[in-house]
Parts: sequence; C-alpha cells; structure tokens
Amino acid sequence: MKSAGSITAEQAHTYATWFRALADPTRVRLLHLLARAGRPMTVGELVDQVEVGQSTVSHHLKILAEVRFALPEKQGTSTLYAVNRACLSVFPRAVRSIMGEETPDGC
Repeated sequence: MKSAGSITAEQAHTYATWFRALADPTRVRLLHLLARAGRPMTVGELVDQVEVGQSTVSHHLKILAEVRFALPEKQGTSTLYAVNRACLSVFPRAVRSIMGEETPDGC
C-alpha cells in the first residue's frame, strides 16, 4: 500500500464528477455494452440494446464523454463511442484515495 496523501479540492471535485457520471443505471449499462463489444459502437447500435430512445442514449453518452469514460469519434455523419479503459481503470484508485489508502491519481 502506498503512503496516502490528502486529496485536493480539485481531486475531490473530479472524483465527485466521476461518481455522478456512474450514478445512473443506464450509463453503467452503456459502458458495460461498450466494454463487452470491444469496439466502437454507434448510438443506434446501443439504442437497440437498451430500453430507452436515441435522444436519451445520446444524452447519457455525452455525460460519459465529458468525464472521458467514453470516447466519441466522428465518422461521417455518425459518432462512434468506445469505452475508455484507461480512465475506468483509474476509478478504483480514486476510491482508495478517498479511503486514504493510496495516493490520488487522475484520468
């Protein structure tokens, strides 16, 4: 276990934003679908797998992209989304930082 330091106000804000982004079951499902697919997916592909409409899926993906949990990539008139494994792998470290068990890190 690393020697833990205090988290800064900025880190606390970042972590709260991450938790807020994952506080919706639809967003958690979308990340799961993206991770399981192992490839970028269109909004339409995701809509086909969840019980919500296109505008709702787009809204949730926008929130996930704002915290960099999902990475959007424009291809013509479509936007493909991929899970950002690097950022999501930092999330458990944030929890350990909050618990005072590890030095804070960012995405």
